Amino acid sequence: MIINDPGVVAEVQAVFHRYETALLANDLQGLDAFFWTDSKVVRYGVAENLHGIHEIRAYRSKRSPVGLSRSLSHTIITTFGHASATASTLFEREAHAGFIGRQQQTWVRFETGWKIVAAHVSLIPQPAAS
Repeated sequence: MIINDPGVVAEVQAVFHRYETALLANDLQGLDAFFWTDSKVVRYGVAENLHGIHEIRAYRSKRSPVGLSRSLSHTIITTFGHASATASTLFEREAHAGFIGRQQQTWVRFETGWKIVAAHVSLIPQPAAS
């Protein structure tokens, strides 16, 4: 198995950045297109556990579009072969001062393109500088 094939990494980086653009714009249709349309897709968030595309869609439709701006750091894309990848990043938002956000996604290439099959978002208190 080839890990981090440069072409595959570039593909996942591109789709990851398009997801981020849709997230910050609260583009519900765009966001929906990035997730696997299946009852087995999972998204664990800061205050919600979502199982299946219907729960993810319902959550997104009720989420406030205010305060979505954020800055990313330490983004790591790792690909495994040509059809699976993980994307991990840290983020900060003004609305969550004093906290650092963590986001991880598992991406799989389907015939319809790259889709998120599992995601996790959490917040922790900002660690003290080491």
